[in-house]
Amino acid sequence: MAKKKYIFNKKSLSYEESKTSSLQRIFRGLLFLITALAFSIALIIVSYTFFESPKERMLKSEISQYELQYQIMNDRLVNLQELVDEMADRDDNIYRVIFEAEPISIEERQAGYGGVDRYVKLEGYNNSELLIETARKLDKLASELYVQSKSFDDVYEMARNKENMLACIPAIQPVNNKELKRLSSYYGYRIDPIYKINKFHAGVDFSAPQGTPIYSSGAGTVVKTNHSRRGYGNTVTIDHGYGYRTFYAHIKDIKVKKGEIVNRGQIIATVGNTGKSTAPHLHYEVRKNNRTLNPIYYFFNDLSPDEFETILTLSKLPNQSLD
Repeated sequence: MAKKKYIFNKKSLSYEESKTSSLQRIFRGLLFLITALAFSIALIIVSYTFFESPKERMLKSEISQYELQYQIMNDRLVNLQELVDEMADRDDNIYRVIFEAEPISIEERQAGYGGVDRYVKLEGYNNSELLIETARKLDKLASELYVQSKSFDDVYEMARNKENMLACIPAIQPVNNKELKRLSSYYGYRIDPIYKINKFHAGVDFSAPQGTPIYSSGAGTVVKTNHSRRGYGNTVTIDHGYGYRTFYAHIKDIKVKKGEIVNRGQIIATVGNTGKSTAPHLHYEVRKNNRTLNPIYYFFNDLSPDEFETILTLSKLPNQSLD
């Protein structure tokens, strides 16, 4: 029961019971509610400013877990990238070397992926940098794996055609040279016999009597025959596939025609002295993807290791070419 309040009446000099009007009671009630509401708001502000709610703590814990998992994912991506780089290195320097294939360029392996706006949707977050970096690594890895997959498809096809490739690649000397005495001039800079200047010699010269048989150094297709009194004189060009071509010059008699399929060891011509030639000989070149190569590295079916060392030593000595 509410206690009664009394006030002292100075006129009557006595205590009288204090009575509160309805308006006063309403005002006091409103004042109490306003005070309570203000206190509650202040309490909420302080709580959210200086203290974390259970839900906030739970969300922060989840965010920390996500950050940790992203870091772990990034570490795994780094390890996967190292494996892909190792695969690419083996592909270029082992598998493609075995099958005489050109390595894949760095530009092709690291080709761009997507556009400049690819990662815009990941911007504007507290951890945008981490998200974007992870997405970039994934895209780069996916792109390189695709290139590597296509490369392995090529290597697989080359492996299936290995027997045919070995039959086609130049592998013997085009002139019978068992005693290694017919090689008179080698690949590289040599003295021109007519102009007497140091000039690049794109093949090797086999000195031999006119009419000596010339053999195809690998299976292939005759793509060009030419009769001329100038330059290389009469010539034959054979396409062996896989980027390889061989060129035979200063020929006397051509025994094949354009479009004819030839086998390794088949007679295709005879040694002559046609064109710009100072003595009967065969000028022989090996070309890969339109670039000349040193032919002595393609005599491996004819030479023992000791014979190859002998030819390699002789090739380093200065001499004069015959054309």
